[in-house]
Amino acid sequence: MTTARFLVSGLVQGVHFRASTRACAQRLGLTGYARNLADGRVEVVASGDEPALARLESWLREGPPAARVDALVRDDVAEQRHDGFAQR
Repeated sequence: MTTARFLVSGLVQGVHFRASTRACAQRLGLTGYARNLADGRVEVVASGDEPALARLESWLREGPPAARVDALVRDDVAEQRHDGFAQR
């Protein structure tokens, strides 16, 4: 299992980004969380197999219809275990 941390910048708060990310991650069988950061970005930490993480990364580059993603940064981090996928 791989764990990745994504930082998403742009118009990503107040546009259902976290809820949409949660739905996408659940469809892909990933665990983790999505949360708003004080600087206006959204942090997504997801654990699962690499093909599912790659699909999530691709989705995060676009986000839900009301979002505008200006930048996406991915860092692979130490494996984390989560119970489901949370919207924080």
